[in-house]
Amino acid sequence: MKKLYVISILLLCIQSLKAQLSTDTSEGLIQQKDNVITSSTVLKIENIGMKINSEYPELRPTVSADGNLLFFIRENNPANNSYNEVPNSQDIWFSERDSFGIWSKAVHLGYPLNTTAYNAVYWVSPDNNRLLLRNAFRDGAYLGRGVSMTHLQKDGYWSPPNMLMIRNYEKYDRGRQAGATMAHDGQTLLLYMSTQPGSALNDIFVCFLNADGTWTEPKSLGKQINLPNYNELAPYLAADGVTLYFSSDRPGGLGDNDIWMTKRLDKSWTKWSEPVNLGSPINTEDWDAFFTLDAGGEYAYLTTTLGAYGESDIVRVKLMEKERPKPVALVTGRFYNAKTKQPIMASLVYETLDSTGTNTKVITSDEDGSYKIVLPSDKSYSIRATADHFFAISENLNLDSLSQTGYKEINKDIYLAPIEIGQVVRLNNVFFDFDKYNLRPESYTELDRVVKLLTENPAIEIELSAHTDSKGSDDYNITLSTNRAKSVTDYIISKGIAASRITSQGYGETRPVATNETDEGRQLNRRVEFKIVKD
Repeated sequence: MKKLYVISILLLCIQSLKAQLSTDTSEGLIQQKDNVITSSTVLKIENIGMKINSEYPELRPTVSADGNLLFFIRENNPANNSYNEVPNSQDIWFSERDSFGIWSKAVHLGYPLNTTAYNAVYWVSPDNNRLLLRNAFRDGAYLGRGVSMTHLQKDGYWSPPNMLMIRNYEKYDRGRQAGATMAHDGQTLLLYMSTQPGSALNDIFVCFLNADGTWTEPKSLGKQINLPNYNELAPYLAADGVTLYFSSDRPGGLGDNDIWMTKRLDKSWTKWSEPVNLGSPINTEDWDAFFTLDAGGEYAYLTTTLGAYGESDIVRVKLMEKERPKPVALVTGRFYNAKTKQPIMASLVYETLDSTGTNTKVITSDEDGSYKIVLPSDKSYSIRATADHFFAISENLNLDSLSQTGYKEINKDIYLAPIEIGQVVRLNNVFFDFDKYNLRPESYTELDRVVKLLTENPAIEIELSAHTDSKGSDDYNITLSTNRAKSVTDYIISKGIAASRITSQGYGETRPVATNETDEGRQLNRRVEFKIVKD
């Protein structure tokens, strides 16, 4: 399959004339207006139009974090690879949304992601470069039940999918149906399945990514979620990593199966708040499942038979505040060579500043050095970029205020300095108390990376320098910066680096990199950095 964005461009070329685009936009808006289903609440369901919905059943929508890419199942379309192979064939189709908010005409995803079995996309990574798929594959060859991952390659094609290696998976997936989703961090997998052979009553389980790339044995989400003798399925974990939506036929619903919402209460993954039924019009008297959100958490996508063009359509509904997850930030940007200003491929590691858990790594696009991550609110993060032959750089990102401001999209380009003579590297996560020069413990992680650089490159020598803003006298600033530079140098030497390889220098306010007339500028000028003077 050609890269999604290339296909999208080809589709748009067919409608390239401005007048045609204007017409399509108007028609799209009319379709949505004519298919609003109201209820006694203020909620409205919007049919997302005939470019996606058809005379055939559309099922199981999966939307990307940015809300611009939608995968779904179309059942029994003659274009399906599985059309003549299995009853009620199900293949993956997708659509992209343009800057006007209009969805492109749906396209069949093709081989190797659509096979002659039942096919589905369970999850899209925040950078849109990985898909979690139904079925187990090895190098694209169908093996049977399970879940698999595919990634977008340099040539713009999806890689042959490979199954996730889940410990003792065969002991758990023994019922009539199964499915999955994944947290936005790519390290937490949610599964629904039955341990009883042939059973239609599913439970929801969680697995965690191991350091070797395998997954832990499935663990039940606990009695609050998995009720005896009821069917829990189709979980969706919101971008906040806490709010879980799932389908169940438990008591208190409006129909056969309803959508329910619950909140994770701790890190055990077995303690949850009392599930709440989302009510009408999200839930109907029919069977309701496959609820999904974008990172913003404002609109949910789901399937309904109400007012459908065909047997079932994909619709969206704007959630009430109480039904939404906690706000998150969608952070996007590119990695650049600090010297040439050209994009480079790098990886990104991020963690909460008080985290003691496993870091999360995101590999950037091969083509343009871009990255995209989703970060829950109410936390401060350290984000670190690494690339071969470049010094790893880290920065802090404070999202504490998001709980008041709501969902936010942040652009953050990151410049990495190549390891060569003359390159200056700013150490962003080196901290001192106000007007003092004793290193705070939060600085050690950043400085340990300098130690690692010097250990792995024994010929390198550096000048370690500290700088201040213009507040205070010249003499005071020189003294303060000199002492701070010495504190950093002493730490590095204490880790076994020869003192002869480091020159310590305090420059005070004499080398500003920004204006001292603003708080932002003064913050940039207060810095610790090193320059490679010999390699």
